[in-house]
Amino acid sequence: MPDKKEDNVMQMVGRYLSIAMMIPVATFIGYAIGYYLDKTFHTTFLKIVFLLAGIAAGFIELFRELSKDAKQQ
Repeated sequence: MPDKKEDNVMQMVGRYLSIAMMIPVATFIGYAIGYYLDKTFHTTFLKIVFLLAGIAAGFIELFRELSKDAKQQ
């Protein structure tokens, strides 16, 4: 039977791994949306706009998670 401390450590590892993946995933999603819209509307600038929006969304979510973590401690 797993120890309560082991469960807590594994839970923290999972949480911090998900936090570490927020920025790359949000960046990729933003770029993918912009790329698709560029292909659809035959433009060249939307992938840059959505790339920057994805980066911003990743950082916003990162700050939200870290501030929530700081409030719990």
